[in-house]
Amino acid sequence: MIRPSAAMKSKIFVASLAFLISSVPALAQESPPSNCRCLYGDPCWPSEADFAQLESRLSQPLIYPSPPEASCYPASNPSENCTDVQENSQDGRWISDQPGSFQYPNFEDYIFPNGTISACYLNSTLGFPCEQGSIPPVGVDARSAEDIQAAVRFAAEHNLRLVVKNTGHDLLGRSTARNAFMIWTHHLKEITYHDAFVPSNSNSSESFKALTFGAGVQWYEAYDAAEQNGRVIVGGSSDGGSVGAAGGWMLGGGHGALAPVYGLGVDNALQFTVVVASGEYLTANAYTNPDLFWALRGGGGGTFGVVTSVTHLTHPSTPVSAVFIDANFSSLDVAREVTAEFFRIQPGLADSGWGGYSWILNTSLSSRLLAPNVSDADANATFAPFAEFVKSKSNDSSVYTAPFASFHDWNREEFYVIGPQVGFNSEISGRFYSRKTLETNHEKMADVILSFGAVLNNVAGGAVNRVDPDSVGVHPGWRDAIFHAFNGVSWPEGATAEEIESKRELLRSWDELYESIEPGAGTYFNEGSLYEKDFRHTLFGSHYERLLEIKDVYDPSGLFIVAQGVSSERWDESLNCRK
Repeated sequence: MIRPSAAMKSKIFVASLAFLISSVPALAQESPPSNCRCLYGDPCWPSEADFAQLESRLSQPLIYPSPPEASCYPASNPSENCTDVQENSQDGRWISDQPGSFQYPNFEDYIFPNGTISACYLNSTLGFPCEQGSIPPVGVDARSAEDIQAAVRFAAEHNLRLVVKNTGHDLLGRSTARNAFMIWTHHLKEITYHDAFVPSNSNSSESFKALTFGAGVQWYEAYDAAEQNGRVIVGGSSDGGSVGAAGGWMLGGGHGALAPVYGLGVDNALQFTVVVASGEYLTANAYTNPDLFWALRGGGGGTFGVVTSVTHLTHPSTPVSAVFIDANFSSLDVAREVTAEFFRIQPGLADSGWGGYSWILNTSLSSRLLAPNVSDADANATFAPFAEFVKSKSNDSSVYTAPFASFHDWNREEFYVIGPQVGFNSEISGRFYSRKTLETNHEKMADVILSFGAVLNNVAGGAVNRVDPDSVGVHPGWRDAIFHAFNGVSWPEGATAEEIESKRELLRSWDELYESIEPGAGTYFNEGSLYEKDFRHTLFGSHYERLLEIKDVYDPSGLFIVAQGVSSERWDESLNCRK
């Protein structure tokens, strides 16, 4: 790679800031209060010389993220890259390759208190200017732990608002912030297979077949590595496999279709390497920094430091059986009966190793589940009663099973085709539900869920329930949960602040409905609502106080702060100023 000269870098820097300045309504005239972070536009923002000094310590030039949609402006004369942006706007892999792009573009936007919106819409004909929104104006393209150490120390020294971005698969906008400084971990792509992994400083001779992933490895890459070694791992599913395998997915708990057999992602984490707020590069496992190891397993991304790698336990690759359920409902009464029965049988299915994903509306139910080491004959026997029940209620239904040579074959068929899961505005809300609720309250649950629909992550029960609730930092409610249900709202580009707020009000009403099914139930850190009334309980449960204590040990200044993350209650709504 040819590194730009100092003069060229200066021109790039000035040109980038010129673009940004156009999207900042008014630069601050005074330094922020001492309890606030320094933001772009404040007099305290690092100088060009400061950034040049930082860059001299990095393996790559600084990056100046901007909205990819800028290629389509002005509408009368878009650049030749505009077609590429338009064609790939719903491709999760492509989006993850852009430092200024996020899987849900509403998190690229910024709504001011007066209702004005700073954004850069893909549809450049709407008549709005292209502005920077919430995309950080400058950042580090990390290729090593040393890059991250330099970036963390720089952010701490200059009191910057710091965000950590990997793939941009973030349903709560935690990996971006307006006028912040970004660490982009997407290019930490190293993958290592260990035939006999022993955690650092272990006092045991026990070893594990494991895979170590750099923070930027995505599930399509991780699954390919596992398959090449005849193994499987508990991981996420998304169209194209573009979710990160060693970022927020794991740090928030990490669920997947194989979890009922092998546990959550955090139950399979053997070791982390992480740069903490002091700039130290630490190893965290059961023998080294065990408190940090506990917190990283479910205490939330962007909170305790910047993870550079995760070592996952692997499992033998075996044949699997899958079931495909599709039922259309002729009436709401039929919908209630079928959905209630589907909920009722979930604990038994999960305990038998069946996991996957389901979609419920008041007009239809679809489900895609699988189980390792289950023959097609046994799968048919398991689902025959439900198939007969559905057939007796709906003439337009199908329940059938099919064998696959491996989880990887099933996952490729179901999720490797790029589809429209991303690239649209979205916010979500949800809860996980306990075994008792599904066994005794499935009819009420059906009534509530059918009133607005839901996606079900059938990813708990079984092995997830057999783990000591206090063994890792993730919400202990997972240990009694059978599945996680969520739904979301969306709005078109160019919607006004009032129109967006009306959608958020709808989402808040769903929060209350979810809560009514099982009062006090928790939710998945990565798939919760931005509007939880008591996020400490809902996202962390009884583990919150211990997580806060560990947070104060490794990040006493609160350098790493995210929405509804540990210690965020100490900060104002913007997360820029301490209360």
